[in-house]
Order: sequence, then structure tokens, then C-alpha cells
Amino acid sequence: SLVIRGEKDEQAVLCSKDKTYDMKVADTSNMLLFVPGCKTPEQLNADQASCDIIHSQIAGFSNNFWELRRCRPKLKKLRKLLMERPYEGPDSQKDRTSTFSKYTTEDLLSLIQASEEEILHHLQVIDACKIEGYWRILEFDYEMKLLNHVTQLIDSESWSLTKVPLRTCLEELGSLEPKEMIEHILLSYGRKYVDDGEVYFEMREDKICRAIAQMLLQNAVKFNLSEFQEVWQQSVPEGMTTRLDQLKGLALVDKSSRPETIFLLKVEDLPEDNQERFNSLFSIREKWTEVDITPYIQDLCAEKQTVGALLTKYARSSMQNGVKVYNSRRPIS
Repeated sequence: SLVIRGEKDEQAVLCSKDKTYDMKVADTSNMLLFVPGCKTPEQLNADQASCDIIHSQIAGFSNNFWELRRCRPKLKKLRKLLMERPYEGPDSQKDRTSTFSKYTTEDLLSLIQASEEEILHHLQVIDACKIEGYWRILEFDYEMKLLNHVTQLIDSESWSLTKVPLRTCLEELGSLEPKEMIEHILLSYGRKYVDDGEVYFEMREDKICRAIAQMLLQNAVKFNLSEFQEVWQQSVPEGMTTRLDQLKGLALVDKSSRPETIFLLKVEDLPEDNQERFNSLFSIREKWTEVDITPYIQDLCAEKQTVGALLTKYARSSMQNGVKVYNSRRPIS
């Protein structure tokens, strides 16, 4: 089945079970006729002897049709809706007294311009979870509190980061936080597997290091890079190694300042529209290298489109100290 999605102020899109298409009216010089009960040549008897002329009634005609073009699902709104009221834990006073909207899968299907599979996949990507039938995103401080409980338990039990037992985690931490929240954080920051009938998690080093970096950076406008790297390495669980490439699309290093600095710049906070995205990036920094800008435009690539093609369309390249850099094609106000 196909469904047209969009609110009154949005350009309509057509969705199948797993894909999203832009809809545009295309004109045709060949008139299209609507014939009820129309038979194609293949459906008619091939025997020439029994050929009859069939008189058909034409019910209508058209000189245009809808042209469908595969497009990126418009998922930015999904995070925005869920961030209206992030989940702060079972003891949150706000949750009990607030009258904010909560969203079921059905609600999201009627509000988000994307196919069902694309929406459900994106809910996984942003680590949303279902609480009492509604999709919620954990408030960042609460998420860090849960992660901290798990990493401290791993440390105190001297477990391997590749083999964290679910059952023991739930037994040990169930008195501190709801068991479904402990399991959710393990699913968000680990890979689930079964060994000898027991469920274990292999913790994802890059994701844990990235979350801790976000926690350190979110309260500072800019952070001295070498100081940040030192504090960051000390803050992650023992046995994990921090690397700047874990921060792609989350933080940006300013190599032009002395000393070098790092600051938070999250790709999900940038506009969804291509031109607006580039305008926003060029207002933050006049010239970008391809390595620096790629994490911030990768998600704009349509099917079979490359970052290079996007840069050719929306930016102008030049050489600076032997390095290729990109700047805006239009003046940025």
C-alpha cells in the first residue's frame, strides 16, 4: 500500500513500506485516457478469427501525472517532537504533572514524512525507547547517570567490556533504576549476544567515549584541545581509548586558534534543507576542508550521491597552503 504524508504547510511525499518519494506534477503531450475494464493486447485472444471490435466508454482523460522521485526521509522533525519532553526517569515530577504530547507509533506515522521502516529505523538510531506505549528519548543527564551505573558495576566486578552479563546487571542495579531502563542503556551502548543460554553485551567503546565527550563539552563554549583530550581519557572507563575520530558530527576542532580548541557542533542541530545546511556551516566557519565538512553533510546525500557532488553544487573550492578548501558560493549574511 502507498500513503501520502504531510501536514498543511509541508510539501506532500508518497511513502511505501520502506521508501519515501517526492511528488511532482508532470505534463504530458500524450493524452491519457481512463477506460473502465480496459484490456491490453496480451489479455485478448490471439486467435485472429475470433477478433471482435470492442466498443469502450471513456470515463475521463488527463494531460498530466504524478512523477515520483526517491528522496531522503524527513526525519529531523522526529527527534524534535520527542525532545519536547525528554524522559528524566521514573521519579520525574515533570512527567507526572506535565500535559505535553506523547507520541505512539501511529502518531509518528501521521506526523513524520517518512515510511514506516525508515521511522522505526531512525527511532533505533536516536536510541528512543517505548515507555508505557509512547516513544521517548532519555534526557541526556539521566542517560549519563544510567551509563555511569553500568560502567561502575563493570569496573567493580572487573568484567571484560566484551562480556557484560544482563542478568547480573539487572539484579545489581534494579534497586537503583527500573530494569527496563538498565536494559535499554545496555542495548544503546552495547551489542547483545547469547552465550551458553545467558544474555551478554559487548560494550561499544566508540559510542561510550563519544557520549562522555559530549558530557564534558556541553558546558563549555570552547575547550583547550590538549586539556580536553587529557580530561576525556581520564573520564572514560578503564580499558577504553579515546580518539578524535570518535567525535565526527559531534565536535569540531579549531586548528586556526592558538592553542587549538574544540567545541560542540552536533549534526542533528543543523537544518535539514541542503542550502540552509551549507549556509549554517559557512556562517560557523568560512572555509572548510573536505575531511572536516564531510560528517556534517554526509546525511544529505541522496541515493547514489557523493559528498563530492554535494560540495560541487553548494560550495566553491580553492587551495590554501596546499590544501583544498571549500567556501560558500553565495555571500553569507
